[in-house]
Amino acid sequence: MTMGGPAPAAKDELTGGEGDARLVDGLRRGDVAAFDGVYALYHARIFSFLLRLSGRRDTAEDLAQETWVKLAKAAPGLREDTRLGPLVFTIARNAFVSHRRWAMLDLSRLVTMGLDTLVAVSPTPTPDEEHERANAIALLEAALQALPVGSREVLLLVGVEDLPHDEVATILGVTREAMRQRLSRARAQLAEKMRALDERANRRRAPPAGRPRREGDAT
Repeated sequence: MTMGGPAPAAKDELTGGEGDARLVDGLRRGDVAAFDGVYALYHARIFSFLLRLSGRRDTAEDLAQETWVKLAKAAPGLREDTRLGPLVFTIARNAFVSHRRWAMLDLSRLVTMGLDTLVAVSPTPTPDEEHERANAIALLEAALQALPVGSREVLLLVGVEDLPHDEVATILGVTREAMRQRLSRARAQLAEKMRALDERANRRRAPPAGRPRREGDAT
């Protein structure tokens, strides 16, 4: 499932195995069609990933473009057994890390957490259900943006992109156990941040002390 913005691309039969091998072979030979195929498979997911990491559409657009330029430059030297998913996400993450480093010098399917239950609606949702779902998604997005970048990226890669843990560890450049520990810590941080934001919103909606809640007050 998604949390607003561009929807992750559906898993395609060309990803992994023979599909990856054909595309990698084309990339190594400079086949434009192969590059276009990789772009079609991953561009929406990469942009969504970068948008949630950076929190800025213009930054995400620039970093996404940088990602594809770097892939094109690296294409001739790819190994035959290259796995395209981890490769493209690693390039995108490194582009963001580099951008963030320079910015500092100048101065996000949480299916694994039961998010589908949090924001699920019926096939024919009522206006109240739609409103509740929108509020839940907004709360989640706000909580994600308030997390440290390291926590945000592991949640996005595991929860939104649904990548296997070993691939996420490869993208982050850590061991699988270190990735597991980071994910566990990030889940706890997100849950706490969502709780705090929800409590703050409830306090804002509460009637002033001494005035009883009237019919029509927000709940």
